[in-house]
Amino acid sequence: MALDLHTVTSGQRAGMVDRLTADGVLTDALLRNALLHVRREVLLPHAYVRVSGPGADPIDWRLLDGSHPDDRQEWLELIHSDDSILLQRDGEPLDALPRGPVTGGHMTSMSTYTPATVEALQAMELGPGQRYLELGPGPGVSLALAAAVTGPGLATGVERDGHMTAFAQRNLDRLSLGAAVVEGDALEGHKARAPYDRIHSGIGVTSVPEPWVEQLAAGGRLLTTLVTRTPSWPGQLLVSRTPAGTVQAVLRGRPRGYRPMLGYRWLSALDHRARIKANPGRPRPTRLTPPPDDAYGFWLAAAYLAPGLVRDFQSETMTLVAPEDDSWAVAGPDNGTVRVHGSRDVWAELEDVHARWKQAGQPEQYRVDLRDSSGGQHVTSRAGPKALAWALPPLAVVPRQVP
Repeated sequence: MALDLHTVTSGQRAGMVDRLTADGVLTDALLRNALLHVRREVLLPHAYVRVSGPGADPIDWRLLDGSHPDDRQEWLELIHSDDSILLQRDGEPLDALPRGPVTGGHMTSMSTYTPATVEALQAMELGPGQRYLELGPGPGVSLALAAAVTGPGLATGVERDGHMTAFAQRNLDRLSLGAAVVEGDALEGHKARAPYDRIHSGIGVTSVPEPWVEQLAAGGRLLTTLVTRTPSWPGQLLVSRTPAGTVQAVLRGRPRGYRPMLGYRWLSALDHRARIKANPGRPRPTRLTPPPDDAYGFWLAAAYLAPGLVRDFQSETMTLVAPEDDSWAVAGPDNGTVRVHGSRDVWAELEDVHARWKQAGQPEQYRVDLRDSSGGQHVTSRAGPKALAWALPPLAVVPRQVP
C-alpha cells in the first residue's frame, strides 16, 4: 500500500534535519523541533525549475505542481533540499499557476535555501515568548519556523507584494501557527506591533532603515544583509540593543547573504566571460597571492573600498571584473603573475586594499555606527590609527511596482 503524503513528507523533513545536523549547520534544539514539524509542502506548493542555461534570454522554466502525481516526487525532493525554491515570476498572481513549461520573465520571489535560513535564525537566538518581525518573508518559511519557536500571535511579516502576502497568509493559516503577514513597505518595519525582541530582514539593504532600529526592543537583536553593487561579498549585520537602550552593531563578511530589494540591480560578470576567455589580458608580476575565499573580512572591505567589482566564481582561476569600466584581472597562471585588461587596474586596487587590511590587523568584523555626527552610517575596524573605515551608501529607495 502506498504511503500517504503526510508520512512521506515527515520522512523528508527528518532527512533534511539529519543532513543539516550532520553538516554542523543545525545546532539549536528549538529550531530543530520546528524544522521537524513545520510542513514545508504547505508553504511551498509549487516550484519553478530553470531549464535554460546561464545568459539565456528569454529564460525557459518548468513549473512543478506539488498536487500533480507526475511532479510530486521531484517537487518533494526539491523543497526539502538545500536549494532556493523559485516561486513567482514578475510579481504574478499565485492562485492558479499553470503546470509545465513557460518562457520569459524573471523571479521576483523565492524561499532562501535552508542552510542560510537556519544560520540566520540561530544567530537571532530565538526563544519562546519573543515578539518577532520578519521583513520580506516571501512565502513565509522562516516566519513559520520563528512562529513555531516564539509561540502563537507573536510573529509578524511585512511583505511588499500583495499577491505574495495573500499567498503566504493563506498557507500559514493552514499550519495554525498564529503568524500574520501584512502588506506594506518592509523599509518602514511595522510600527503597530512594535517594539520587537527579534527583527529579521529577508532582503538585503545598503544601509539600515531608521524605523528598524527604532522598533527594536531593549535586549533585542536585529539581523540583516548589507549589500553593495556586487553580489560576490555580502556582509551580515547584527544589531543589538542593550537592556539600558544602547545600540551596538557588528558587521561580518559572509559567504552568502540575502538578495537586495526588488528593483536593485547587481553587477554581473556574465557578459564578459567569453571575452575574458579569449583575451585574459596582459601579464604583470604581483606579490599578492590570490586571497582565500574564506578571508571574509578582507573581501567585505574590498566590496566597499574597491567598488564596482564582481567575481566570476565559475572561472578556473580567480577572475575579477569591473563591468562598467570594461576592465578585469585574472590571477595566474602562477602565484607570481596576474593578467589585467582595460583602463582600470583591478588587481592593483585589490593589492592596495589587502595591504591596508593587513595593516589594520586583518579584521574579520567591523563596528558600525548607525547614527554618526554627519547623520550617516559609518563602518570602522576598531584597529587603531590604521583602521579600515568607510561610510555606508544611503538607503536605496526602490519605486513600488504597479501590478
